[in-house]
Amino acid sequence: MKLLEGETALVTGCAGGIGRGIAKALIAEGAKVLGSDIVAPPAEDGIDFLAADLSKRDGWKGLLDGAKGRLSSISLFVHAASPRRLEIDTPLSVSEETWDTMMDINLRSGFFLAREVGRHMRDGKIKGRILIITSQHRITPRNLVHYSAAKAGMTMMMKELARVLAPDGIRVNAIAPGAIPGGGFVADNLSDLVAQIPLGRAGTPDDIAQMAVAMLSERFGRYLVGTTVEIDGGLGLMSWIPSKA
Repeated sequence: MKLLEGETALVTGCAGGIGRGIAKALIAEGAKVLGSDIVAPPAEDGIDFLAADLSKRDGWKGLLDGAKGRLSSISLFVHAASPRRLEIDTPLSVSEETWDTMMDINLRSGFFLAREVGRHMRDGKIKGRILIITSQHRITPRNLVHYSAAKAGMTMMMKELARVLAPDGIRVNAIAPGAIPGGGFVADNLSDLVAQIPLGRAGTPDDIAQMAVAMLSERFGRYLVGTTVEIDGGLGLMSWIPSKA
């Protein structure tokens, strides 16, 4: 039996990077996956897609309605969507627009999607699982204050939802990746970063995806609630701030 046989999953940020890696891994373990991104690519890798702009006030509502129509029920939800972040957006230079977009996609849409999916699970008596993709920089500065602040907020959001949904058998957890090139991660000095990683390499979406499968499964994650798992090759043991303010 595959780990996620019969499960139905909604995964945001699914056009590439970590979200795409997780979606593919869920399918490999038997789940049906609806992926979402601001522009929906053609259905491939067994993933059905639905376009949604989560930076817009009602973007998450349209996605949720569409997902319920496509999937009927949702037993797994992964929020991996996050805007591309640039090294020039330091604390002394980041614009209000860039700040708002980061918060809207990560924190506002992430919270309301997770909350409403949680209600859907509770009302349908689904022992569902919710996984939030945060970052190592929820607790360590990265010189990108909008990104770090959003991920810190998502961490507390996850804990609050975990506390109130656990009595209904719904497990909410998070993964905090380190340096995973692709998707929203852009670094103009990646070699300098890799030199700081004890394992000696950057991570891959599959490094995150395999842990996501375990945490979402009932075989390995059944007693995991309100927990953040760091997957960073040991980078959190070091100190690295990539650019000047």
